[in-house]
Amino acid sequence: MIAPHSTASPDSPRAVRKAVVPAAGLGTRFLPATKATPKEMLPVVDKPAIQYVVEEAAAAGLDDILMVTGRHKRAIEDHFDNAFELEQALAARGDTVRLDAVRDPARLADIHHIRQGDPLGLGHAVLCARHHVGDQPFAVLLGDDLIDPRETLLSRMLEVRERHEGSVVALMEVDPEQSHLYGCAAVEPTGEDGLVRVAGLVEKPAPGTAPSRYAVIGRYVLDPAVFDVLERTPPGRGGEIQLTDALQDLAAGGTVHGVVFDGLRYDTGDKADYLRTVVRLACDRPDLGPEFSRWLKEFVAGLADGVGADHEERRAA
Repeated sequence: MIAPHSTASPDSPRAVRKAVVPAAGLGTRFLPATKATPKEMLPVVDKPAIQYVVEEAAAAGLDDILMVTGRHKRAIEDHFDNAFELEQALAARGDTVRLDAVRDPARLADIHHIRQGDPLGLGHAVLCARHHVGDQPFAVLLGDDLIDPRETLLSRMLEVRERHEGSVVALMEVDPEQSHLYGCAAVEPTGEDGLVRVAGLVEKPAPGTAPSRYAVIGRYVLDPAVFDVLERTPPGRGGEIQLTDALQDLAAGGTVHGVVFDGLRYDTGDKADYLRTVVRLACDRPDLGPEFSRWLKEFVAGLADGVGADHEERRAA
């Protein structure tokens, strides 16, 4: 179990203990790999992407996690369950390292699963969690955004929620030419470094119309008031119920803050960024990094010379 970083007292009646992880997307950008495998289960080095997200939630002290899944997502449930036959086989071999790696996902938190049913957007996925969450604040973590394990973004957001109540979103400065890919926030200063008040939100604004350079990335700490807003939010962009539209309603009441994040974030929702994520995290691993980095330097040097390092190795042999 990862030690929690959360500063909130577990005895506080409004302490955030629950997280919601939407995982019902079809993963069409990664077909055919995601034809029978959930995109959230694509490996990032030697762990599925969604495990990094759950580890982040657990590290911030969230011990109750609801996965909102869809059809053909059974592999996610299996991954966070015990695998008795595999565990027995590893125990019989005395392979304690792999045994711990297999057991770790089920030990991270109390993990629940619910199906979204109709793919009606992120807002609808969050609304599906209403019965489980109840009237308590909760976090939402999107699986496409991986935050480096050395960062404490989520703990910072929980601390802001504890002081200001309301809802908190994670913001990151992006190139204006990329603003149309995100929900973008209109912000006001609070006088506190790295913290702004969100005055408005626009989902994927047309080029040149974004209210700022601040884009919402996939981390939220939400007040339960968002559920009533989502109930009355009509389908928006793409015919889906947008969480951004509900947050815009809450922002109009002055109850949404933004934590500005400038740390390490990995986008696994795009093929090229996914590959970069694997390389970066592999290079950071003490067991893989030194050897892999050496090979990578040789390979890149070979590309600069117009041939791949592997081709050079074969020629040398």
